[in-house]
Amino acid sequence: MDIKNNIKKIQDFLSGKPARLVAVSKTKPADIIKKAYEEGLRIFGENKVQELSEKYEILPKDIEWHMIGHLQRNKVKYIAPFVALIHSVDSLRLLMEINKQAHKYERTINCLLQVHIAEEDTKFGLSEEELKEMLISKELEALKNIRIVGVMGMATFTENQDQVRREFRALKNIFDQVAEMETADNVSIKELSMGMSGDYEIALEEGSTLVRVGSAIFGERNYA
Repeated sequence: MDIKNNIKKIQDFLSGKPARLVAVSKTKPADIIKKAYEEGLRIFGENKVQELSEKYEILPKDIEWHMIGHLQRNKVKYIAPFVALIHSVDSLRLLMEINKQAHKYERTINCLLQVHIAEEDTKFGLSEEELKEMLISKELEALKNIRIVGVMGMATFTENQDQVRREFRALKNIFDQVAEMETADNVSIKELSMGMSGDYEIALEEGSTLVRVGSAIFGERNYA
């Protein structure tokens, strides 16, 4: 596992593109994350609240932590004091809870709305219609401690790169549309989070601004 060269390869591909790398560090111990940190990475993503909270406590405080996994409302309070961006918001009820917890800490928490673009039923996310309705809703406008800064999506897990590209292109089209919409003051659509280790190159070609890359940096995960 050559973390330094893995990072260099990805950053070379990122060069000249308006995109940032989120190093997905789930299941990886702090000493491995520290190696990536020493190579200059500062944005790390986790998909489990407990793991994210534990790593926040022991790793350098200039790390920008992103929550990239499905987030349950009863877990928001554990990450509200420090999380920089929540990628995976898929309901108004979750946004309301994030707003409530952010208010306690006198923070504004940046969020992405997750859009369902894959053919798989297991993926979470809003439909295009639900997304657009939420962005102009009075309920969203009332949430003063959150900011919607973009959208996120996950392509179908498939070897068919044409399908992956179609799904990313569809999400970029939705992103472009909602970026032009008249929305509330707490909405500023700038980020398009799509692309992981197996498809980040396609995602970047299709306009991603945030790629979530784990195994291509750290090697395959051991879930045992």
